[in-house]
Amino acid sequence: MSDQNEPARPRVGVVGLGAMGLGMARSLRAAGYDVGVHDLRAETAADFAREGGTAFGTCGELAAAVDVLVGVVVNAAQVETVLFGAEGAADRLRPGAVFVMCSTVDPGWSAALEGRLAERGVLYLDAPISGGAARAAAGELTMMTSGSTEAYSLADPLLEAMSGTVYRLGERAGLGSKVKIVNQLLAGVHIAAAAEAMALGIKAGVPAEALYEVITHSAGNSWMFENRMAHVLDGDYTPLSAVDIFVKDLGLVLDTARPERFPLPLAATAHQMFLQASASGLGAEDDSAVIKIFPGVDLPKPVEA
Repeated sequence: MSDQNEPARPRVGVVGLGAMGLGMARSLRAAGYDVGVHDLRAETAADFAREGGTAFGTCGELAAAVDVLVGVVVNAAQVETVLFGAEGAADRLRPGAVFVMCSTVDPGWSAALEGRLAERGVLYLDAPISGGAARAAAGELTMMTSGSTEAYSLADPLLEAMSGTVYRLGERAGLGSKVKIVNQLLAGVHIAAAAEAMALGIKAGVPAEALYEVITHSAGNSWMFENRMAHVLDGDYTPLSAVDIFVKDLGLVLDTARPERFPLPLAATAHQMFLQASASGLGAEDDSAVIKIFPGVDLPKPVEA
C-alpha cells in the first residue's frame, strides 16, 4: 500500500473476500480508499490487487499497514484466527487502530473481544452486516454497530462507504450483535416458512411460477420468499448464503435465548429444518435448498444453456 501522510484519510484493510467481503472491499476502493486485503485463497486476493488494491500474505502484515481493519469472516472461530492465530492481526495493529468485526457471533463473545483488544490499545466496533452480496457490491449494506466514540471517529467514513444505512446502537460492543441475532431469527424463520409454503403449493399441483407470481403480489409475501424462492424457480442452489450458515446462526439465536429462559418455538423448528438439510448433504448449497427436505415435491430443474 502506498504511504499516506494525511490522517484524515485512514488506511483500510479487509480480511475475508467472500461474497460480502469482496463487495465491501470494492465499495471502499470506489470511494477512493487505498484498500489492502488478505484471504486464505491467495488467488482471490491477487485478483483484487489487479483491480487496484494491495494483497497481503498474512493478516499480521495487513494489520501493520492499516488504520482500520475490517473482518468479514464466517464465525467467531475465524475471527479468533484472524486476530490471535499465527501471524494474526491483534499484535500488529497500531495503538488507536480500529478492528471492525462484521461476522455474526455470540453477543457476549463480541463484548469480551472489545476488552481483549483494549488491552493492546486497539479500538473495536461490533458491526454485523445484512444485505447480501449484491448490496455489498453496491455499497448499500445495513450495518448494526456498537462501540466507543473513539472507534466511530476513525471508522465512520469507511462504514458509510460500505453501507446504505449504519445503525449506531450504543457505546459498548455487543448491542450490534444482539440486533443481528434478532435479524437472523427472522431471516431463518422466513426462509424456512417460504420453503414450506412453496413446497406445499407445488405438492398440491400449483405451477411453481404461478404460485411465485401470486404470493409475491399478495399479503403473504416476504423479502425472503421473493428472493429465495426465485432461486428455487431457477433450480439454482449456488450458495449466496449457505444452509450451514443458518445452522450456525439459528444455533446462536437459541444460545442467546437460553440464559434468558426465553422460548423460541419458531426459531427452534427452523433450526431443525436447516439441520436436516445439512445432515442430508445440502449444507454447502444455498439456504433456499432447505426446500429439498420435503418429500415427494417435484422441484423446478435448472434451465440448460
